[in-house]
Amino acid sequence: MDRLTPERLFERRWALQLLERVLARLRQEYARAEKTDLFEELKVFLSGSARPVSHAELAAKYEISVSAVGVAVHRLRRRYGELLRHEIAHTVNDPQEVDDEIRHLITVLGR
Repeated sequence: MDRLTPERLFERRWALQLLERVLARLRQEYARAEKTDLFEELKVFLSGSARPVSHAELAAKYEISVSAVGVAVHRLRRRYGELLRHEIAHTVNDPQEVDDEIRHLITVLGR
């Protein structure tokens, strides 16, 4: 079994805090557009976990098409990725290191 060393614990906390900052920025963007409720519904699609609400249910709730929900989810994921890259860019000295740092973040969270 892999021990949770102080270094790994620190890295894990850093990774989780980074992801929370990105999520908070994304939430703020939706709030400025007066779409906080939609954000709260869509954010479950950012993770690979079980989805409690289907696209069809969201489409009916917001009176939009199922394909519009799919587009909204795609845009949410794309923007989340952009914000993540931006946030990570602040933690590295060289912009070329962003991809390596993202891979490291994934590794840290996967432990």
